Amino acid sequence: MTCFDHLLDKPRLRFCLQATVNALLAFGLAHVLAVPMHGLWAVLTAVIVIQTSVGGSLKSAADYIVGTVGGAVYAGAVAAMVPHATVLAFAGVLALAVAPLAYAAAVSPSFRAAPVTAVLVLMISSQLGETAIELAVYRSVGVAVGGIIAIAVSLLVFPARAHKLGLAEAGRVLEHMAQALPAVITGFGTKRNPDNNVRVQDDVGAAVHAFAEIAGEARPERLVHLTPAPDPAALARTLLRLRHDLVMIGRAASAPLPDPLAETLKPRLAQIGASARDYLLASATALTARQNGPSTESVDRAVAAYICQISSSRTESLMHGLPADARERIFASGFALQQLQHNLSDLAGCLQAWRASDVASASRREDARKRMTFHLAAISARLGQSLRRMDHAVRSRAHGLQQTPAIAPFARPRVQMGAWGRHS
Repeated sequence: MTCFDHLLDKPRLRFCLQATVNALLAFGLAHVLAVPMHGLWAVLTAVIVIQTSVGGSLKSAADYIVGTVGGAVYAGAVAAMVPHATVLAFAGVLALAVAPLAYAAAVSPSFRAAPVTAVLVLMISSQLGETAIELAVYRSVGVAVGGIIAIAVSLLVFPARAHKLGLAEAGRVLEHMAQALPAVITGFGTKRNPDNNVRVQDDVGAAVHAFAEIAGEARPERLVHLTPAPDPAALARTLLRLRHDLVMIGRAASAPLPDPLAETLKPRLAQIGASARDYLLASATALTARQNGPSTESVDRAVAAYICQISSSRTESLMHGLPADARERIFASGFALQQLQHNLSDLAGCLQAWRASDVASASRREDARKRMTFHLAAISARLGQSLRRMDHAVRSRAHGLQQTPAIAPFARPRVQMGAWGRHS
């Protein structure tokens, strides 16, 4: 891998190059097409719309174009129908244009650009001396040009699919959980700093939220068939449930277990933490490497052993003299760990679905390659037959031209003898 390839492997640097090319292309095309206002709206839209992934750019472009066109049309219509020669009348027109569009933006995020567009159309038209309808048309054209350029750059210049970025982010989420879970479980044996628990939970929550945003960006890619079939939303829901399990385990481990139970339950809890950590790390590797997921057998055995230990008669006898809150935390830990077990099984199902999709995609690519090879072979065969026929025709004509001089001497005297006969 060259140094340039290594730099392009960084998503932030790729986005920097994309945004730069995007702005320059928008500026150049706006001048070639003579877009009004020197291409201001086209360049501005191209820079605003482009995102780090293709799906994000598609979603951002659709929302921005819808909001801009809607706001421009509505503001132009209000300005055309309501006279606003005075400052007070203009303020009334401005309120009449912004209020409904602001409500629409609160209802649907697609209209977030509509109030801004209405203000720009009304304010700039009054400053430039142009009608609001003309300025609305100029802004709509510029936004359309900028949006199309941003989508084209996202697809053609260092394209980054939200689907692929989501896999890498999901792997990081699983690695965060693998590091956090054993640390949280140690709270059953030793007192942990509450601030550390909050920091760990916040880090995992931020990672899950980041993946959920990328999963939302992958939805437009699936709609236009740019990504394989699995929906990242299912994996996002599973990761969110695992994060909730981590929160419940942290609350149950807010204080160490009482001494009579600590010696009995701490080894079981440590085994659960180690097996779950290994499973999460193996799942992260399998997800990013597009491989088969690991088995949950070790986690299932560890959780079953812990639940069996809690239900044993010896443990029940040790819990008789404990306070109510301590007994509640012990039973809550069993419930939280069982939920963790079920959600890890759901994670295994997600990994299996992604792997099956990769296999199906590889099979479709192989079938497409075979069909292409077959068609190329058929075209080559037809071309070979045509060349052979052409070669045969050329050889036949050349052979005929070679025989013509041998026949000519015999034909010429016969013509001459005919002439002598007529003279005689």
